[in-house]
Amino acid sequence: MITIVNYENSNSQEVAEFLKQLTEDYIIADNEIDICRADKIIFPGKGDAVSAMKKLHLLNLFTVLRIIKKPMMGIGLGMQLMADYSMEGNISCLGIFPGTAVKFENGAAETINEGMHPVKLYKESVLFSGIEPDATFYFNHSYFLPLSQLTTSTSKNKTEFTSSIEKNSSFGVQFHPERSGEAGLKLLKNFIEL
Repeated sequence: MITIVNYENSNSQEVAEFLKQLTEDYIIADNEIDICRADKIIFPGKGDAVSAMKKLHLLNLFTVLRIIKKPMMGIGLGMQLMADYSMEGNISCLGIFPGTAVKFENGAAETINEGMHPVKLYKESVLFSGIEPDATFYFNHSYFLPLSQLTTSTSKNKTEFTSSIEKNSSFGVQFHPERSGEAGLKLLKNFIEL
């Protein structure tokens, strides 16, 4: 069973609707029990880091998300919250991936990276198995994780940034598979078939 984590400003319902094309074996949940029962966890997100982290604490999800050893994939803000820290509100996050989410500062026009953009594979990743090398994915973000040893793919908004990352059984994608058509569907399929 897949548990989609639901918290304030998450886009859990949108992810669930997209996931229906692949499986009916999922739930949307905001409690520790359903997260612990899951075979895999999808941690979606949009909005701002401060509100999201407050909500995770209020729901008592902070610790369970940090320590659970099941495959988990963060999407969008969810990926940034899996890092150590976010400069958005200067807040400590889950600490699953090392690094700090920082803001684009290339000039006013480039502070938001939105729309369909190509993703360049940086190192081999099971998430991208069977996906065309020139595939595009939907992005909508102002903060990003810089490149690191855990980066598996990159994209560019004047600044090259981490578009996907993985460590052990934890995965993060800065883009939104649920808004990325066939490539996004294949990526989610690869995750749920791990």
